[in-house]
Amino acid sequence: MIQQYNVFYSLYPSEIGKLTLAATDSHLIGLWIENQKYFGGPVKHPMREKDHHPLLDKAKAWLDQYFSGERPDLTALPLAPHGSAFQKQVWQQLCQIPYGKTVTYGAIAKQVAEQRGLNTFSAQAVGGAVGRNPISIIIPCHRVIGADGSLTGYAGGLDAKRWLLVHEEGLPCL
Repeated sequence: MIQQYNVFYSLYPSEIGKLTLAATDSHLIGLWIENQKYFGGPVKHPMREKDHHPLLDKAKAWLDQYFSGERPDLTALPLAPHGSAFQKQVWQQLCQIPYGKTVTYGAIAKQVAEQRGLNTFSAQAVGGAVGRNPISIIIPCHRVIGADGSLTGYAGGLDAKRWLLVHEEGLPCL
């Protein structure tokens, strides 16, 4: 939970709906699609609106590039998603998924198992962590699909997930 920092937010109109960006003075900590499940993530107190904040402006520029069809660099933004060690491990795996590509929950579970020295790991647990990703789009949770190629579970809604994948030309056959 984020309590020791000032948290600022700004709105961004996009092709998939209104996005809310949140940042501290030093890091981007949130990007949520309007009506997204787990909206606000770890932020449990009021955020202050600030339309012109250096990190929020930088995130908006990143989104401008993304939505115009460019492939902005993920490392261009200082990200600090707040979550458990396991969630952060999964979110780090999400950052490794190339633009326009998809992976399954099971594939990520296999990577987590290998990193932890285990034979197997629960794809459902991975799905729970993916769904709680507090920095949607930038940490590309929309690139994770079901084992059969289906578009399963997206906290921002399946229509948004479909739009993002089509936008990146990484959508499997529907």
